[in-house]
Amino acid sequence: MPLQKPTISKEMVKKHSLDEEFLVLAEEVLAEVLGLENMSFVKPLFLKNRTLTVACTKVDFAPNIREKQAIIVEKINQKMGKNEVDRIRYLL
Repeated sequence: MPLQKPTISKEMVKKHSLDEEFLVLAEEVLAEVLGLENMSFVKPLFLKNRTLTVACTKVDFAPNIREKQAIIVEKINQKMGKNEVDRIRYLL
């Protein structure tokens, strides 16, 4: 029996596109709030259950994210035009 190609629906393509747009927007806000010079330490990964998960490659930079979480969340939600993010979780 030959293997079947996975089917990609229009909804899946649309969701992927929206996810990519969100990550670009989140990266812009993070750069704005944390500073462009610090973006080598921070990368937004995904949004799930209203929690933005961010990779943080510098351990001593994580407190900066925590301190500015409210500002970051507020700015992302403003740019999105709706409340999509409640909090930030960071992975070290």
